[in-house]
Amino acid sequence: MTRARLSHLIAIWVSIAIHLGLILLWATYEGFIFVKPKEKNLDIIEAYIEQPIAKNNSDLNASPNSDNQPTSLVALSAPTAEEWAFASKYTLKNSKGYRHSFGQQVRSMMGTAVEGPDQGHVRFRIEIAPNGTVTKVEALWKTSDKAEQLARQAMKSMPALPPTPTGKPLIFERTISLTPFATNDAPIYRDDCLPDTPSFSNPFAWDGKSPQEIKKNKPAEKLSTEALAECLKQLPQDSIDGITAEAQRQLDIWSSGKLNRGK
Repeated sequence: MTRARLSHLIAIWVSIAIHLGLILLWATYEGFIFVKPKEKNLDIIEAYIEQPIAKNNSDLNASPNSDNQPTSLVALSAPTAEEWAFASKYTLKNSKGYRHSFGQQVRSMMGTAVEGPDQGHVRFRIEIAPNGTVTKVEALWKTSDKAEQLARQAMKSMPALPPTPTGKPLIFERTISLTPFATNDAPIYRDDCLPDTPSFSNPFAWDGKSPQEIKKNKPAEKLSTEALAECLKQLPQDSIDGITAEAQRQLDIWSSGKLNRGK
């Protein structure tokens, strides 16, 4: 009986030891018990990044700048005498160079654009007399009263402009941007000798009265070889700013979030 009782006690203690060991392993694995870490290797450098804690809602909406200052953009410089000399002689695409220099002159006089409620855009319909005098300014739409105010003030106090390239009144539309996020809109001239694409009209449109017929769209006009060669002489070498601005415009168009949704 003594040996049987001793064997029974040994079995009980062994069972208890096994269960305690399993319990300790489970507690360590689940994180209830922390194992003392090994000695650190002095050759290894550890870095800890602390994230700032927002104290209130205003901190969550703060500007990404470290000093919480609004973003600003200094206005571009006014066109140089050489740029105006080119613009006053360039007749292609409704005097493209003149229209660009006019917009740059206005924006340069509007000052620094600061991020905030006053930033925005305004689009004008402008008419310039053959002698370079601004005769008509009409606001088509706007997103900022301040932008319109500064643009109108700049047009009233502009220096004397050169005569229009064609010797006729120059009528065009122009968007002026007063925002620190506006990109440079320098034009490119390499395609100015290509004819304008005819405006599209629905060939199947019918007024319900006249005989039905399929109307053909007008083909694009083609310049003769001599006229094309003469036109190409007017084209200047495109600037790096112009090529960069054109690439940015194409990127903004084709990288829209509304495209390629199926991928």
